[in-house]
Amino acid sequence: MSTVNRLIELAAGRFKVEASGLKAEGDVFDSLGIDSMQVLELLSELELEFDIEIPDYELRGVKTFAQLAEVIDRRL
Repeated sequence: MSTVNRLIELAAGRFKVEASGLKAEGDVFDSLGIDSMQVLELLSELELEFDIEIPDYELRGVKTFAQLAEVIDRRL
C-alpha cells in the first residue's frame, strides 16, 4: 500500500470519515473537518505508525494528503 493510501486510511479511521471520500490532493483540514490541534494528534499517530519523527519545519506549506505523504516518504 502506498504511503498516501496508508495515510488516508489512518486519518479516516482516526476521525471516523469514509476513506473513499478522501483524495490524495484533498486538503487535510477541509477533508477531515479538523482543526490545528487535531492535526497535531494525527501527526503524533503518524510518527508512531511510520516510526519516524517529522520536524515542524518540514510541515510548512503542507496542505494535502499527497504533500504529507511526501514528507513521510522522505523520512522512511
